[in-house]
Amino acid sequence: MPNSVSYLPEQKQKHQPPEHKAVPGVKHLIAIASGKGGVGKSTTTTNLALALASTGARVGILDADLYGPSQPRMLGLKGMPDSPDGKILEPMIGHGIQTMSIGFLVDEEAPIIWRGPMITQALTRLMYETRWDNLDYLLVDMPPGTGDIHLTMAQRMPVSGAVIVTTPQDIALLDARKGLRMFEKVNVPVLGIIENMSIHICSDCGHQEHIFGHGGAQRMATEAGTVLLGELPLDLRIRTGSDIGEPIMAAEPGGQIATAYRTIASQLTQIIAESPPAGQGVNELPLPVIVMD
Repeated sequence: MPNSVSYLPEQKQKHQPPEHKAVPGVKHLIAIASGKGGVGKSTTTTNLALALASTGARVGILDADLYGPSQPRMLGLKGMPDSPDGKILEPMIGHGIQTMSIGFLVDEEAPIIWRGPMITQALTRLMYETRWDNLDYLLVDMPPGTGDIHLTMAQRMPVSGAVIVTTPQDIALLDARKGLRMFEKVNVPVLGIIENMSIHICSDCGHQEHIFGHGGAQRMATEAGTVLLGELPLDLRIRTGSDIGEPIMAAEPGGQIATAYRTIASQLTQIIAESPPAGQGVNELPLPVIVMD
């Protein structure tokens, strides 16, 4: 496995895709985001994709967390994607999910040390130069925060909407609100909020406890005028399955946790079906003004 990416050259490309150009082979582009790392966004993305696929939909994942790609491991995928013409990449298939990630193109332990323009170029190429095969939904596993990748998505890509993943903890909710407000500012509709790690279930006795608090995501959804799509437990099986490439939706499709993911997927598909077509995000944001008293 190479330690650098030859497919994604560092120099600026002369031809960039037009703003809001449709992604070939994709009907709905859904950003899965969080304001803070460590809330289980990538794990939620993986299992939500599998829950959507269980309804008969064709689903893909673009791993847009370029500094910390997780989807190859979570889906049990290794190796380099095929590229018959040396330019367009064939998505890797994990548990039936079409997937593209910078993690396929670099060594798993190799750091990505790129500035903003390079990251923007890499995201754009991974999005538009992957041969997505007739997808109903492409879930984009976003990085934490509200940076270059988020703005690039809003400016250049027809995003149907965003889903915010948070935990009930106040500090996580604080950053999740920032993520939600960012999507509002760039005219990307927030489709709903998922509260992850909502309740801890003891693997020995089954005792349930709200160790990170309770009801925070519901309050946030109410304040923001959006919906709580569902609550997911903090369960050891979710974590271990992600580490070994066997997501809980694939390992235990008939279990209670899988049912929770499918309920979220059902709500999400209904909201998308009732929403207007993907709108036009902003082309430019005003520069910030810092006032020091």
